Amino acid sequence: MQIPDFKSFFHTAPHLFREAKYPAKTILLDEGQISTKMFLVKSGSLREYFYKDGKELTLEFITENQAVASFDSFLNGTRSDFLIETLEPSILYELSDDTFRHLMENSEFQQTFNPLFYKRFSEISKRLMSFIKDSPQERYEQLLKDRPELLLRFPQHYIASYLGITSVSLSRIRNRR
Repeated sequence: MQIPDFKSFFHTAPHLFREAKYPAKTILLDEGQISTKMFLVKSGSLREYFYKDGKELTLEFITENQAVASFDSFLNGTRSDFLIETLEPSILYELSDDTFRHLMENSEFQQTFNPLFYKRFSEISKRLMSFIKDSPQERYEQLLKDRPELLLRFPQHYIASYLGITSVSLSRIRNRR
């Protein structure tokens, strides 16, 4: 979830967000845990992923000025289906679920946050449709168009996993260009 003006987002109640520093490869949320925090990235990067048949499958990359949580778990108290991990040393703002519920009673916070949720769910829907209708080549081309910085920032095996292909297939697609 991209936060258009990161600083104004905290205008509502900056004292309610806790700033925390994490080294790379820190698990912030494990599969099966109940999410009690939302993370807003000040600097660094995170990854949402899960395991299937012993392989890591990347759901999303989260970078500066983006927010992440296992939203179903965070909002409904269910167990998370995936992990959230730092990929780089990261400085994050953490928002507890109790604080979030309290903030959602504030109309100014709702006006800021609700459009971000709608935008994020729209992005997830588009990504799901892409996996149904687009070829791996088309998904790669879309990634190049929408978030080319990811290709330079993260290892090829993470990018391949995000695209739903093997590293070998990603190499072939790159070589065709």
